Amino acid sequence: AHLEESGGGLVQPGGSLRLSCVTSGFAFAKFGVKWYRQFPGKQRELVASLTSGITHYAPSVKGRATISRNNGERTMFLQLNELKPGDRTVYFCNAIGCTGDAYWGQGPQVTVST
Repeated sequence: AHLEESGGGLVQPGGSLRLSCVTSGFAFAKFGVKWYRQFPGKQRELVASLTSGITHYAPSVKGRATISRNNGERTMFLQLNELKPGDRTVYFCNAIGCTGDAYWGQGPQVTVST
């Protein structure tokens, strides 16, 4: 399995980013999709998930984030709006199957800076 992320970069506060994660090598349509982020010295935290059509968002991004997927393109997305300096970190896409198989992207850096 391979997950290739893109879309990270430098954004000013209040700006937006759309992270993409193109997958291959597994039955993407049968997997739930999630986005995590990890701050230095801390465990990865769940940002958003989309499983069986149900979305979940961390309180820190709720109202500012949208997770979505395109099964035909084997891709998941995370739209982040109204970016804050506190959103600055590395973001990871994750695909998880019903049997517990889990695959990870490499983590694009999102930087929010003036």
